[in-house]
Amino acid sequence: MSGLNRQQPLVLGIESSCDETGVGIVRGTTLLTNTVSSSMDEHARFGGVIPEIASRAHLDAFVPTLQESLHEAGVTLDEIDAIAVTSGPGLAGALMVGVCAAKALAVATGKPLYAINHLVAHVGVGLLDGRRALDGRPSADGKHDAGAAAGLGAGQLPENLGALLVSGGHTEILRIRSITDDVELLGSTIDDAAGEAYDKVARILGLGYPGGPAIDKLARQGNPKSIRFPRGLTQPKYMGTAGEKGPHRYDWSFSGLKTAVARCVEQFEARGEEVPVADIAAAFQEAVVDVVTSKAVLACKENGITDLLLGGGVAANSRLRELTGQRCTSAGIRLHVPPLDLCTDNGAMVAALGAQLIMAGIGPSGVEFAPDSSMPVTTVSVPARAVSPGR
Repeated sequence: MSGLNRQQPLVLGIESSCDETGVGIVRGTTLLTNTVSSSMDEHARFGGVIPEIASRAHLDAFVPTLQESLHEAGVTLDEIDAIAVTSGPGLAGALMVGVCAAKALAVATGKPLYAINHLVAHVGVGLLDGRRALDGRPSADGKHDAGAAAGLGAGQLPENLGALLVSGGHTEILRIRSITDDVELLGSTIDDAAGEAYDKVARILGLGYPGGPAIDKLARQGNPKSIRFPRGLTQPKYMGTAGEKGPHRYDWSFSGLKTAVARCVEQFEARGEEVPVADIAAAFQEAVVDVVTSKAVLACKENGITDLLLGGGVAANSRLRELTGQRCTSAGIRLHVPPLDLCTDNGAMVAALGAQLIMAGIGPSGVEFAPDSSMPVTTVSVPARAVSPGR
């Protein structure tokens, strides 16, 4: 560890928590390469991610993805200062593949290994300054596009930072006091993630998988006000007040929304009427983004958060980016959105957080840790296990 470059560490990051095999390489806060192999097409006929298929796909894709990443970055394994790997949360089998690959590399090369939190890595990627952010100007139709907001950049965290992570497996609002050792979960979904709800509703509407892009596209042709779908956990008994918070003030629930869409379709079919798919898609999407953004902004306002990072695969959704931008602007909150290819699961975000840990002087995890599919967000990285004197 004494010879480790802590100023501008060259870190290789490995991501395998779901259906993307990602390998990224960063030097300090500069992104060198971000290589991703997705098994999404293999899951399409099932309408969702099948863990066993994802795990086998990681096995097939890891070595070619690693080789491509090293080639694009123009570095060798010998030049790498450290390795970082997602150790949770995620699919147990998928995590196991990435963790075992990372341990094998660490043992073979003698490089220090960092086991890090997938969710916090989504925030870490915002610190990379090696990608040009868009300029934040209004789009051609005059609407504010939060997708054009810049990432955090330059390796510096704003003082009062929050993160809204919305994906197929996660929907959380976090408060980040220190990205290396002080992350607090303010709210999360208590059942389906937002992206999971998109996939299930797309299946109900016959739109295929993945559901997010299909619903986003079709919703532009529909009327979001045609049907009022429920916003979960927004009743007073769940919300409470600012002075006396309810049990789910900053939490979400999407399972009831999915059921409401299914019942709506059934009613049209029972009456022998054509199902207004575009209107249902638009109304469903509006229900999701309305409750996600309203609760996220509420959490920011009540917890002194002045900067919000939007991440996760659903950050690609045009309506989510638009409404988040509008509501953050109204509340005086600065919104940050990394480039969309860095919002989805990738190895660059893992490498970015690994580099932050090294620059903060935090030690590696060793190779005795195990993947944790329910790893809490408060565990940014897994500390090395103490070795007993008898070992």
